[in-house]
Amino acid sequence: MSATATQPMSAPAPVKTAAETDALIAHFMAVMDQLVGVVQRETELVRAGKLAAASQLAQEKAELTRLYIADMLRLRASQPQLARVVPETLATLRSRHDTFRALLQINLTVLATAHAVSEGIVRGVSDELARKAAPQTYGSSGRANLPGKSAAAPLAVSRSL
Repeated sequence: MSATATQPMSAPAPVKTAAETDALIAHFMAVMDQLVGVVQRETELVRAGKLAAASQLAQEKAELTRLYIADMLRLRASQPQLARVVPETLATLRSRHDTFRALLQINLTVLATAHAVSEGIVRGVSDELARKAAPQTYGSSGRANLPGKSAAAPLAVSRSL
């Protein structure tokens, strides 16, 4: 870990000038637009089942998220100044943020669905392997005995595919 990762994050300095305000808003809008694009691409790729391609967006998404949070904290610290200087822009930012939040909800739903499906597949494969590896015997009722939990062998999954 780096030294900066272990130190607490200090509160961002609020904007003081109109030029700083304009630069912060422009940067925040640009970062949000890029992050929206990455999240939309990730959602489309996961829906299409292209998980390897979607996972390649993780680093870009993490960096944009870091920038987004830093700008959001600075905007929050500057809220009184923004409300006084550019109230209409502040309303626009809130509206765009609400739209972004809805997009993130869709993205999280798609990712959760993909996770549940893949977990179901892995559990199904594991159960089938355990069933085939267990001895085929009959119980006193004349029915086949189901394999116990101890019959399940560990399952190794390659993530490099």
